[in-house]
Amino acid sequence: MWSGGLLLTIAALRVSTAYLPTSSAHDVRPTDHGDELLAVRWQRLFLPVPEHIPEPRKRETERILGLYEREAHKYDREMRVCEKLLFGGGREWACSRAEGDVLEIAVGTGRNLPYYSHGVRLTGVELSPAMLEIARRRARELGRDADLRVGDAQALDFPDDRFDSVVCTLSLCTIPDDRAAVSEVRRVLRPGGRFLLLEHVRSPVLPVRVVERLLEPLMLRFEGDHLLREPLDHLRAEGFDVERDERSKLGLVERVAARKP
Repeated sequence: MWSGGLLLTIAALRVSTAYLPTSSAHDVRPTDHGDELLAVRWQRLFLPVPEHIPEPRKRETERILGLYEREAHKYDREMRVCEKLLFGGGREWACSRAEGDVLEIAVGTGRNLPYYSHGVRLTGVELSPAMLEIARRRARELGRDADLRVGDAQALDFPDDRFDSVVCTLSLCTIPDDRAAVSEVRRVLRPGGRFLLLEHVRSPVLPVRVVERLLEPLMLRFEGDHLLREPLDHLRAEGFDVERDERSKLGLVERVAARKP
């Protein structure tokens, strides 16, 4: 999830892209090995542990929990600005496609709750009790019947083949082991179930990606936020069939619908 650090990112991106020519969605280039080496060097400069050799998952998860316990009270205020600038319509896009028994991982303060159809049976998990309390209050105000509980997306406390849809919005960026989270999503989805995702990702547009790389060490240290992840890599590795992949905002924002075979 993004909070205050996103505003710094947006400002830097606006400067870096102010003179970019307009291009179509197809004018993208894959990242290369040299770019990855640059990212590692910057992380070595700012972080005690390079991103490609992560801290033990338990310790990093506890750090992320602490960050969101402290920031829960201001998360909604900051996200309103972020969503207006980058993610408009994204939550509606993901939630409106969810059907049947639905799980939302990293439900946060419940910002997605207004966008689910009333026919779904909704369960949500959130690492931070402070964030979850706001989500529960929002559910009561909306009259939304939802099972909202504390939980870790990296180790879901549900049986295999439990849900028809799983939704994740702006959360894989801060989950310490995002591959584990995607693997857990696949496990709890029923065959034919859909994974619906909204995320900020590694841009294929070079000037934007350079800014992301420059900001990544600071964002990791102070926000626990990864700017260079690409969820599609994990989805494909876990065997999902990607049905829809939409990019916007110079490739920075991605919407994905994928199905478990």
